[in-house]
Amino acid sequence: MSPTEPFKVAAVQDSPVYLDKAATVAKACDLIQKAASEGAKLVVFPEVYIAGYPDWVWTVPASNKALISSLYDELWQNAVSVPDGATDQLCTAAKDNSVYVTIGINERNTEASNASLFNSLLYINAEGQILGTHRKLIPTGGERLMWSRGAGDTMLSFDTPIGKLGGLLCWENFMPLARTVMYQAGVQVYVAATWDSSEAWQTAMRFIAREGGMYVISCAPAMKMDDLPDRFEFKQFYPAGREWINKGNSLIVDPGGKIIVGPVTSEQTILYADIDLGAIRSQKWLFDAAGHYSRPDVFEFRLRQ
Repeated sequence: MSPTEPFKVAAVQDSPVYLDKAATVAKACDLIQKAASEGAKLVVFPEVYIAGYPDWVWTVPASNKALISSLYDELWQNAVSVPDGATDQLCTAAKDNSVYVTIGINERNTEASNASLFNSLLYINAEGQILGTHRKLIPTGGERLMWSRGAGDTMLSFDTPIGKLGGLLCWENFMPLARTVMYQAGVQVYVAATWDSSEAWQTAMRFIAREGGMYVISCAPAMKMDDLPDRFEFKQFYPAGREWINKGNSLIVDPGGKIIVGPVTSEQTILYADIDLGAIRSQKWLFDAAGHYSRPDVFEFRLRQ
């Protein structure tokens, strides 16, 4: 079922309470309530919002094993098991405010050793139920020191009263076949939770929205150096005088590739946009990547799950 009227979505461009799971979950619940009070029906959080992106993989030399090991241990301690007390609180916030929530988490592999981590995207419906969890297919570069690779059976999308909801994490958005899974599923509201705030990323979001004929919500954190506690030794590896670790540059794009709101830079805020799913039909009559432009007589595609 799809709504007949436009509805509001929210992209939370804010910083977690770094490597503090309990405080970050509490902050996320407050932000859910705030976005809902402004009329949002979907609230989107950045990549691994709980409880922070391991940015040290880009600053600390891999040879510094002792420091990286201690940071991994702290990341694990503040990671989420699905379900656990953290997800219970998020589900309650979603239910109390009648909103859908997508939020990036560091997730433990509780189905096996409970010692490895995934970069995951958690989906919660407006009734406070977990819809599912997508695990990032391949960590990028230094991220592979922290996260395991996700599997095809987490390439999820969901029929909801606010349209078909799905998405990908950070640079797996650059994987054409991963996007194809979303296009074939008929995703209408596409979440691109990320750490990337570059100009090239913004250009890619416009292309993906146009290619898929869908709304794209690109959500990255806005995180200052002051948001990183001084107790973290890796803070010294940043250049002197740096103010922002990530400037955000979140944006929301319509199915034709036009930016509706954003990019918002160097500001901790919530972005809002009204979206109308009727605009998707208007776009796809001309180009439908998984429909009349798919040419199954020429190309064959299969997702291994």
